[in-house]
Order: sequence, then structure tokens, then C-alpha cells
Amino acid sequence: MLSPVLFIAFLGGVLPALLWLTFWLLEDRLHPEPKKYIFFCFLAGMCMVPFVLPVERLVLAQAISLGYASTSLGVLFLWALAEELFKFAAAYLVALRSRVFDEPLDAVVYLVTAALGFSAAENMLFLLNPLMDGNVLQTIVTGDLRFIGATLLHTLSSASIGVALAFSFYQPAAARRLAALCGVILAVALHTLFNFFILGSGSGATFWIFLVIWLGIVAILLGLERVKRPMPHYS
Repeated sequence: MLSPVLFIAFLGGVLPALLWLTFWLLEDRLHPEPKKYIFFCFLAGMCMVPFVLPVERLVLAQAISLGYASTSLGVLFLWALAEELFKFAAAYLVALRSRVFDEPLDAVVYLVTAALGFSAAENMLFLLNPLMDGNVLQTIVTGDLRFIGATLLHTLSSASIGVALAFSFYQPAAARRLAALCGVILAVALHTLFNFFILGSGSGATFWIFLVIWLGIVAILLGLERVKRPMPHYS
């Protein structure tokens, strides 16, 4: 039987992610994706967290053994790289290699869905400790910060890969692979910089960091409007 603490952590992790997912699915309301693929993509994103955690622990252990701090840029880069690759793998294995990936916007939808699934599972873990300690206030604060910051970060970074794939959708395979690589590089860079400034600059810069993330989301949404335009035909 699921304990109250686990149940609350589950709701606190999953419900905000589902709220964001609803928002992003509205961007594709004219040509919605099959619900089962959305569900399995979200679930696959959640399932990637247990695979990422051992990788991140290994990176941290190796860094500490070499005399590096846990917040060093190299550690944060490798953590970001692992998370972005596993999120991409979730979307690719479920949807991006199948026939349901049949229009440019699909790349963004499936990558964001996997990212939100990943974020939901990650948020659950972050909420568990304060809940188990009976610290309700810390749980609320942690939930708010994860909802506003980390969830949006995962969305922005994975959406960056999706937009790169969307703009290269009609290009040759080599161009699509290059676009995917560029998208991953951008996603890892954004993820690394977010963690670096959040962990290194203190609470004073939190507002500005979150503002930059919001501006990035707005840029992604503007890019989606361009993706939605019909592809011109040339004779």
C-alpha cells in the first residue's frame, strides 16, 4: 500500500508536470499526437531517472576523488549531458523513430513530454526528503522552485532539441543528425549554465536566472509559430 508520504510526493511531482504538459499539447491541438504515445513518452521520461542517478553518482565520486568540488563546472556539465541524453533517448525510443513522427512539431511535443516525465520523477525525489522529515514548509518551497525553475529548465532544454529537429524535418538525414547534435549541445549548455549559476550565485540571482528561462521559453514558442507555417512548395 502506498504510504501518505509517497502519495503526496507522487502528486507533487506529477501534477505540476501534467499541468505544463497540457499547456504544450495545446500547441499541437490542430494535429494532436496519439494519446498512447504521449503517455508512454511521459512514462519513459520518468523511467530514465533511475538510470541517470547512478551515472551522476559515479561522476560525483570520481570528481571528489580527483579533488574537484561537487559544484565544479565539469561535474555540472557531465550531469547535464547525462540527463539530456537520457531524456532524448526516452523520446527517441518511444516516438521519434516511429511513423507517428510525421510532422515537424511532433519533435517538440515528444521531447517536451519526455522531459516533463523526467522532471516529474525527479521532483518526486526532491520532495521525499522534506516530507519524510515532516518539514511541510520546506516541501512547499521546494515544490514551488521545482515547478517554476527546474521543470521549466527541463522543458526548455529538451524543446531546444525539438526545435532543431523540427526545422530540419524536411532536410536530408545528414542535416537532421547535425541538427540533433546542435540541439543537444545547446540543451546541455543551457542546463549546465542554469545549475552553475543557481548553485554558485546564491538566492540573489534566482529571479534573473528564472527570467532568462522564461525568455527562452518565449523564444521557443515563437519558433514553434514558425514551425507551424506550411512548408513552401517550389516548382
